[in-house]
Order: sequence, then C-alpha cells, then structure tokens
Amino acid sequence: MTRRPIDLSQARVLISNDDGVHAPGIKVLEKAVRAVAREVWVVAPETEQSATSHSLTLRRPLRIRNVSDGRFAVDGTPTDSVLLGVNRVMKDLRPDIVMSGVNRGGNLGEDVHYSGTVAAAMEGALLGIPSVAFSQEYDDNRNVIWETSEFWMPKILERLAGYDFDPAILLNVNIPDCPPGEVTGMEVTRQGRRKIGGEIQDGRDPRGDAYYWVGVQRDEEKFQEGTDLDACRRKVISVTPLSLDLTAGRELERLREVFP
Repeated sequence: MTRRPIDLSQARVLISNDDGVHAPGIKVLEKAVRAVAREVWVVAPETEQSATSHSLTLRRPLRIRNVSDGRFAVDGTPTDSVLLGVNRVMKDLRPDIVMSGVNRGGNLGEDVHYSGTVAAAMEGALLGIPSVAFSQEYDDNRNVIWETSEFWMPKILERLAGYDFDPAILLNVNIPDCPPGEVTGMEVTRQGRRKIGGEIQDGRDPRGDAYYWVGVQRDEEKFQEGTDLDACRRKVISVTPLSLDLTAGRELERLREVFP
C-alpha cells in the first residue's frame, strides 16, 4: 500500500475511544473534527474499556446500539468498535481516517501496549486506514483539564490536514497536563520507557480472601530526551509514529547466525 494524503475538509472520519461513547473526551474530539471534516461517524464502546489493549470479542455476539444520528455504541472493546464501524456501520463507504480519543489520561511509554485508545487506532491502521490516537494527560489528584484539548485539537488537526500517512504506522498524540496557555508547542517524539504496574497493593475482601490491585506507574522526575514522556513533562504536545510491524530488525542477522 502507498502513502495516503488526507484532505480533512473532504474526509469521512470514524471516531472511537476506550472511555465509552458518552465520555467527555470523545465529545471534545467530535466537536473539533466536525468543525473541519465533511462527515463524522462515532462508533465507540458502550462502557469504559480502559487497558483492554487490542482485545477482540470472539466468544459471544456483539450488538450495536444507535445512540443518536451518526453515533453508535458497541457492547464490546475499542477494537470491536472500529472493526464494526468500518465493516458494518460504514460498510457502504469506508472512512478516510480513524481517530481515537481524546483519552482521559496519557498514553505514553509502555502505556501504548495496554491502551484501548491506541488499540482502536491500531485496528484502523490494520484495516489499511490512516489512524491517530489522542490522549489528554492528567493528575489523578485533580480534574482533567479538558480545556487544553479543546484549545489545541484544532491546531493539531490543522497540522494533520494533507499529511500523507504511511499505512504501516499510526500516530499517537499526547497533550500535556497543564492549562492551554502553558503548552509550549508540538514535537515529534519516540516512545519512551515507563513500566506500569510496579506498585501492587495487597488486601483482604470482607470474606478474608486475598486480593491484589495493580497500582500506578513509576513517578519519575526525568525521562530520556526526545521521548513522548520527556515532551509531556516539558508541557509539549507529543506526536509519536508507532509501527504495526513489531519485528526487531536489528536482531534479524544475529538470529540468522543462531538459526542458519
């Protein structure tokens, strides 16, 4: 497949997420996209599906509910939603681009492996459609500053207009946790490293049985320069190209010596 430039003013856009069809972030994205795109469809999970990664429902039937004109809820995962959005809701004329988000919380570093938001964009890319994931960072101890996404989304979309997407990648965009006026710009970054789940809480339920609760990511002051984590820490919008091909190219020749 060749690169596909996107004219947003003429585009049919499919929007999804992992926070659910009624989440505030998807409303932010839908409003921004409707201001520039020719046609917008929303197909998203009925309920929150955070951290479901790229899971696909195979052992039960899925249902699509018409929420309102051009908006549909799927009782499944973000991947299910995009798959049904492309192959059922929009089957007569496929979308020109898939956009996922705006997620409540950043998808930085290793988050991309767990994120349903990124997975929705990945499913779009696997279907051969240019795809972008959007996330808004926030501090667990205070409310999400949605005003930052509302202010910057039109500017991000303006930059994406006419971009010729490589069908082998998707874009992962993260907006920092700060008021809109404190954002210092946009940067193209690489995926950083920050492992989630390092903190696990132990407890006992009312019956006395043990349970375990996966905790937050490591809280670090510094990250490697040029990464998505470093950019957002500096109050910069991070734009990271993610590859669908997970092959570790540098290891191919070394492994061929082991397996001649």
